Amino acid sequence: MRFLAILIVSCLALLGCKETPVNVPEKAQPLQVGAVNYQAYVPELKGKRVGLVVNQTSEINGQHLVDFLLEKGVVVRKIFAPEHGFRGDHDAGAHVKSTVDAKTGIDVVSIYGSNKKPNPEALADLDVIIFDIQDVGVRFYTYISSMHYMMEAAAENGKAFIVLDRPNPNIAYVDGPILNPKFRSFVGMHEIPVLHGMTVAELAQMIKGEGWINNAAELQLSVVPVANYKRTITYDLPVKPSPNLPNAQSIQLYPSLCFFEATPITIGRGTDFPFQVVGYSPVKLGEFSFTPRAIKGASMNPKFKDVEVFGQDLRDSNMHGLDLSLFIAAYQQLTDSQQLFFERAEFMDKLAGTDKLRLAIEAGQTEQQIKQSWQTELAAFKRKRQPYLLYQ
Repeated sequence: MRFLAILIVSCLALLGCKETPVNVPEKAQPLQVGAVNYQAYVPELKGKRVGLVVNQTSEINGQHLVDFLLEKGVVVRKIFAPEHGFRGDHDAGAHVKSTVDAKTGIDVVSIYGSNKKPNPEALADLDVIIFDIQDVGVRFYTYISSMHYMMEAAAENGKAFIVLDRPNPNIAYVDGPILNPKFRSFVGMHEIPVLHGMTVAELAQMIKGEGWINNAAELQLSVVPVANYKRTITYDLPVKPSPNLPNAQSIQLYPSLCFFEATPITIGRGTDFPFQVVGYSPVKLGEFSFTPRAIKGASMNPKFKDVEVFGQDLRDSNMHGLDLSLFIAAYQQLTDSQQLFFERAEFMDKLAGTDKLRLAIEAGQTEQQIKQSWQTELAAFKRKRQPYLLYQ
């Protein structure tokens, strides 16, 4: 099966990533996500049996990709559901069941939990697999891990794999430690930094090109880029990518606040502003107070459920990229009060992709010292990713 060739543009300017995205000029052409450019992939699906890796973000002008392809006469045999489920209504870490889509009658196969990579039987009646999920550009956001396993399953079973690209709302940032393979897990599978500054299509090309999956050379990979997209463009997601990332501010703060998940501190799960606050009790991290509660489809058992905590409201903060200042300050406050901060040290190291970050904080290093420690590896990563980039 032949697909449109994709011109990979060299972006030498990316060797020094800008800290602040530039606004889109008024006369710039509107973005067109890969799925919208259906002329580039729908004709190639004629007579093919298709599997879709999709969720609630997989939309074409307000219509779900599943329904769109069915209207075009495409034979969709299976839907593969990642973390948070096909409809995006499962809490983080919640079990996702294999089922049947009530609207279309198509089998939905879970690829989260114990069945991260579908077995050969699940792919036996497919010719091609399409991945179309909105990502947020952070290594521990698990949709790229699901893409990894689906790419590997496709490679091992001789199935074509198409990625319909979407913008990365954190594309302006390349920061954080490179993952050490000793700390590989589902929240960190690739030797990339916490903020990698790549779209899912660019990352898919890197996964194949660097041989990070079994049978990488045999994988028939095609990508459909985002039209009129540049790395300097600020992009606000039209659909929330998961239950606890409801808006642009939460997505901007996510890389910095997710490390708190390995501590006793809450980042607002069980509130109307998850990943936009921090709070704790009995130690006060600030004067802002809130009380987490059970929220169906988002967080049924959040930290400090029904308990008032005190901390900081970050809904209007300008924190962006990977900012460790709040995390280091909280460590110092809890440690000074003889409270255990790294209560899940092993999980912290998986999120960071190394134990060096945790050990550096425990040793009292400053944020500047910590960030300086990974600059050489970041520079090497930027050079390595260069051949796989699609956008200037």
